[in-house]
Amino acid sequence: MGYVTRIVIIGGGPGGYEAALVASQLGAEVTVVDRDGLGGSAVLTDCVPSKTLIATAEVMTTFDSSYEELGITVDQGTAEERESKVIGVDLGKVNRRVKRLAIAQSHDITQSVTRAGVTVLRGRGRLGAGGQAVDGSREVLVDTPDGSVQSLRADAVLIATGAHPRELPDAQPDGERILTWTQVYDLEELPRELIVVGSGVTGAEFAGAYQALGSKVTLVSSRDRVLPGEDPDAAEVLEDVFRRRGMNVMGRSRAESAKRIGDRVEVTLADGRVIEGTHCLMAVGSIPNTAEMGLEEAGVKLNDWGQIQVDRVSRTSAPGVYAAGDCTGVFMLASVAAMQGRIAMYHALGDAVQPLNLKTVASNVFTDPEIATVGYTAADVECGKMDAVVVKLPLRGNPRAKMQGIRDGFVKLFCRPGTGIVVGGVVVAPRASELIHPIALAVDANLTVEQVASAFTVYPSVSGSTAEAARQLHVRKRAGGES
Repeated sequence: MGYVTRIVIIGGGPGGYEAALVASQLGAEVTVVDRDGLGGSAVLTDCVPSKTLIATAEVMTTFDSSYEELGITVDQGTAEERESKVIGVDLGKVNRRVKRLAIAQSHDITQSVTRAGVTVLRGRGRLGAGGQAVDGSREVLVDTPDGSVQSLRADAVLIATGAHPRELPDAQPDGERILTWTQVYDLEELPRELIVVGSGVTGAEFAGAYQALGSKVTLVSSRDRVLPGEDPDAAEVLEDVFRRRGMNVMGRSRAESAKRIGDRVEVTLADGRVIEGTHCLMAVGSIPNTAEMGLEEAGVKLNDWGQIQVDRVSRTSAPGVYAAGDCTGVFMLASVAAMQGRIAMYHALGDAVQPLNLKTVASNVFTDPEIATVGYTAADVECGKMDAVVVKLPLRGNPRAKMQGIRDGFVKLFCRPGTGIVVGGVVVAPRASELIHPIALAVDANLTVEQVASAFTVYPSVSGSTAEAARQLHVRKRAGGES
């Protein structure tokens, strides 16, 4: 392929719009083909809306669980008034705010991209059947809203089309009682009895949020515990919190069907049990948006799940074609999608590029408490993939946590036994998404526990537990073992 000057990006999510900004900055002629609005599902139906909803739920949880312990009194009036005046949530108002913020964020992204000189074309993009031309360029066909087909030539193409919720054949969503996570923002009233099917990140986040908002929640998990892909100690803390707050957590319970009966929903489990509720949220994974895009005909290899196979610089098996984000299934986070997109453009346009390193990715589960992780995990240590010393400090001994009424959570660090280099960490706490950053820096920069321990922390602060864990590892890294 010759010198790259024309870039076409199919999909306007984080992988797409971040790539567009980089490519434009590097002097390319960039077109983004987008169907639903820039920001993609991350902004319109996933990350931004769900975390906005969760922010409201956090206020409810904090008030409900901490105000009496912290000495805050609430004047509830007479006994008769208390019966009629209960703190609650106007879900219709909450959801209107959620959608308003999502649209505003999408608008801001569009403005930023167009100011950078990027052309945004509304429509559905696919690779042309002609394959690679003599000059090395690729054809992208765009099915536009008016029914016409527009042809674009590109020196490099980035596929960043994301994914959509998986649906079970016997649990088809109707958008009213049986819902996917993209449909919950149309609800006007809080579900009285919500069944959440799926205990991965999405299921756990929504289950915790709706419980905090006031729903009676049943969480159906096909695995032994919630969040089977997360740190087991962290998952245990969260499941204990869920149960203590009144959630019905059903482990080893696989849902086979969900059907609506009037204003009720019945979920049938594999063992024949039937659970009833007013609403059901299906959170059983996602499917990449790669069908009917001419990918395989153009030489782009897909795996058995329909995900695009890419290397660490986002190249597919087809020359001149890159891919980023959830359609690749590499690590389904907006931050990773954005990094994949940037890396693709750096590589395509001949700039210096550092291949994607998933062991430096910080991720977060937005439950209450939050669960943040980075680097190697307990599973990696257990299976022998990484030889590391581990220490875990419960937050109940942290002075700031005591002041704030925080009883659940911990800080866990992993380091190499000989060198003391920090290779991973877990934080379970309110705002763990903020507290994980210094550990992520340590992992990315190969800092030792001595360096982490010697950096000043504010007293009192929850982050002080990170420094204390590092100090304990300074002693224990030589002997090995876990605290």
